[in-house]
Amino acid sequence: MKLNKLSFAAVATTVLCAPLEAATWSDTFIGYRYGSEFSEPSNAQDVGKNIVQLSHASGYSLGQNYFNLDVLKSGSEDPASGSSDGATEFYLVYRHQLHLGKVLDKDLSFGPVKEVALTAGFDLNTKNSAFAPRKRFLAIGPTLKFDVPGFLDLSLYYANESNHCGLSFCTHNDIDFEPYYQVNLAWGLPFETAGLPMKFQGFTNYNGKKGTDYFNNKTKPEHLLRTSLMLDVGQLVINKKNTLWVGVGYEYWHNKYGNHGKPGVDTRAPFINAEWHF
Repeated sequence: MKLNKLSFAAVATTVLCAPLEAATWSDTFIGYRYGSEFSEPSNAQDVGKNIVQLSHASGYSLGQNYFNLDVLKSGSEDPASGSSDGATEFYLVYRHQLHLGKVLDKDLSFGPVKEVALTAGFDLNTKNSAFAPRKRFLAIGPTLKFDVPGFLDLSLYYANESNHCGLSFCTHNDIDFEPYYQVNLAWGLPFETAGLPMKFQGFTNYNGKKGTDYFNNKTKPEHLLRTSLMLDVGQLVINKKNTLWVGVGYEYWHNKYGNHGKPGVDTRAPFINAEWHF
């Protein structure tokens, strides 16, 4: 059964606006990524991107919050509208989890799962390219939280998305896609090898089809994987754990934004990565 948009928004807003208390833990960092092999739909060239990241995660008695803002500066291969300079994109993600075991005061653990949560959140983006996207994404669904060092969360979301196309030949300049499902797996797994403190982190999303696009073409399922292997340089050099991490990563993106059958819709991009936690 499909939720109408008002019902969907009301339920998601209820979760997002759940009462918040003082944080019991928090982690905030500024990050930087660079790679030269990113891609954009309908662009046959590899795109270099400098990406600055502000990320925050925190927990309170009934759940946790996650916030991330990426500022992505493309090379000239992906120009800003009316310019030869690279485009700039802002991409914001927010997720809020209510841990149902804590809300209900019950032990909901089973097998390798330590907790069950209800997660809601949104994505917002804007970019000064000729396409001028303005993504508005809202999602809600259950999350299984696995009992591992660090974290491993598996979520199934019901999602609604709207966006914008600034090109004059788009059939639709503003579009509401059909509701779709998203499977999300997110992880941050610390470990030590040869005396080196490390972590393996990342996320992967699998999105179902979401109807037709701006040109009345049918969309296809979309898969995004972004992961990195990081070394705690701060602990090794200045004896400050979880301060400065440096590593390498990889982004795989198939049918980017649901596009298919055109250049630039599949990304295979290695990148370097750094994080300063404070």
